[in-house]
Amino acid sequence: LQEWGVTRLTFEYDSEPFGKERDAAIIKLAKEAGVEVVIENSHTLYDLDRIIELNGHKPPLTYKRFQAIISRMELPKKPVNTVISQQMETCKVDIQENHDDVYGVPSLEELGFPTDGLAPAVWQGGETEALARLDKHLERKAWVANYERPRMNANSLLASPTGLSPYLRFGCLSCRLFYYRLWELYKKVKRNSTPPLSLYGQLLWREFFYTAATNNPKFDRMEGNPICIQIPWDRNPEALAKWAEGKTGFPWIDAIMTQLRQEGWIHHLARHAVACFLTRGDLWISWESGVRVFDELLLDADFSVNAGSWMWLSCSAFFQQFFHCYCPVGFGRRTDPSGDYVKRYLPKLKGFPSRYIYEPWNAPESVQKAAKCIIGVDYPKPMVNHAETSRLNIERMKQIYQQLSRYRGLCLLASVPSCVEDLTVPVTDSASGQGCSTST
Repeated sequence: LQEWGVTRLTFEYDSEPFGKERDAAIIKLAKEAGVEVVIENSHTLYDLDRIIELNGHKPPLTYKRFQAIISRMELPKKPVNTVISQQMETCKVDIQENHDDVYGVPSLEELGFPTDGLAPAVWQGGETEALARLDKHLERKAWVANYERPRMNANSLLASPTGLSPYLRFGCLSCRLFYYRLWELYKKVKRNSTPPLSLYGQLLWREFFYTAATNNPKFDRMEGNPICIQIPWDRNPEALAKWAEGKTGFPWIDAIMTQLRQEGWIHHLARHAVACFLTRGDLWISWESGVRVFDELLLDADFSVNAGSWMWLSCSAFFQQFFHCYCPVGFGRRTDPSGDYVKRYLPKLKGFPSRYIYEPWNAPESVQKAAKCIIGVDYPKPMVNHAETSRLNIERMKQIYQQLSRYRGLCLLASVPSCVEDLTVPVTDSASGQGCSTST
């Protein structure tokens, strides 16, 4: 600071525990050097500390409670106007000859990553791309007007040119700009009606998890985390590796994990499916392992939303309906009956007829030979029997919750509704030997 003659330091407030600790140290150094510090809160819609204050100085742990609190607060601050070149005319700094060497963004090759045969990036970075995507997103006026959930199909599982989550994660897109663009379009279409909170669901779930995490440095782990149920998960590095590498033997799960590795993004219901499979559904492995894998691979992963979602989906916090789980056969089949998604990311299975694409182990030997893919040789057999393991794990969760209710009462646990509209609809694949009668 002294070497560069800095007199003022301005930065965005980071609500997450690591960032708060880091920034406190920076503020201390700046003040000791006589540098003015200006902090702006712009990565979230609301002042999270104010939400906590209005909830009796503790974070709301149900989404319904969270909505009730923010409905009593003032609307989020409007974003400032876009900076234009004319505003920068008086701000001139000499650029040194080595500017690009010192400050330029290194290429993948310079960072030591091989690029031969690398597919084009699915997600182009930067604010310009983010704003272009926002415009496309808002062109769907009928969706904004009616706010109907889009029907799931194979195309829903692919990265969309209107997808925004990585841009919100990295600050390429202002959450407040997104909020008010939605607000303005809704009022235009609905003739000045006040938008419902549900219109901002994507943003408010993000805000909910940020609020829950801001004062909890152990939010991403089980031990020492006051809101997390202490579940005795199994340690199984081999099973974890198969899940992370897309080698479980369940094409629906493996296709999702392959897309994640190749593109850095998967649909939120695909995240639900693989999270349930890893934790309470099949493998009984701690959600903490899932957090680490997603943190490495997901472009839009951040501390609060990533950890919060994993606690939720593993029924470790926020959600109690442990008797519902996602079937790794039936859920994929209902979403994409033809199996186009699986064939796209697992081309070795593309020769299988649709009836076997989600359970190729049931295909007759003649079908496997015709598809040029022998199960157990060219593609793995299922690593578990879903029907048996899911029933066993539901019983495990039931016992844990019964024990917990004796000490705390289940009414004290947080609960949020599922995003799956037809969560209670049973799916049965009795012919497969991988029945899903208790699953979505």
